[in-house]
Amino acid sequence: MKRPIRPDEQKLWAMVAATVRAKPGRKAELPPAPAPGHKKPTGKVVDPAARLPLLEAKPAPPKPPRMAPEDIEPGRRHRIARERDPIGARIDLHGMDQDRARAALEAFVLRAWDDGYRAVLVITGKGSRGGGVLRHRAPEWLGGPTLRMAVAGISEAHRRHGGEGALYVALKRKPRA
Repeated sequence: MKRPIRPDEQKLWAMVAATVRAKPGRKAELPPAPAPGHKKPTGKVVDPAARLPLLEAKPAPPKPPRMAPEDIEPGRRHRIARERDPIGARIDLHGMDQDRARAALEAFVLRAWDDGYRAVLVITGKGSRGGGVLRHRAPEWLGGPTLRMAVAGISEAHRRHGGEGALYVALKRKPRA
């Protein structure tokens, strides 16, 4: 059930409708005539545009904050893919549920960063029909507050390292104590 249009909404709509003009060669559409038995307002001149129904403006859904870290610089990604920058460690998340995979990934990355590795490989798999949950969630987890201080960037792995089902994770240098 629709609610009736409030007078302030009608006034606003009239101002908006007054700015709209028909395209050249087209006739402006008038609002539908009132139903029979409908009382006409007396004493006031009503702009025909004010009788048009108010379009419901749906606000755009807020964009979620970008949590995934930046992409790895192209030169560094190339060196990792060619193994000129060694891949220090690998983790395979196949067969894990999201909670277990996230805990394992966070522990793995923090341990690798603590050990001084500069790049690691995270194997997520592609999923059963190409829409793997771990594949889509891993970048969010890597950009989360727990790993932000350790992760410099991520990038899809080269085909020989797993392609779409794996990620290179570049790690930041550990600060000197």
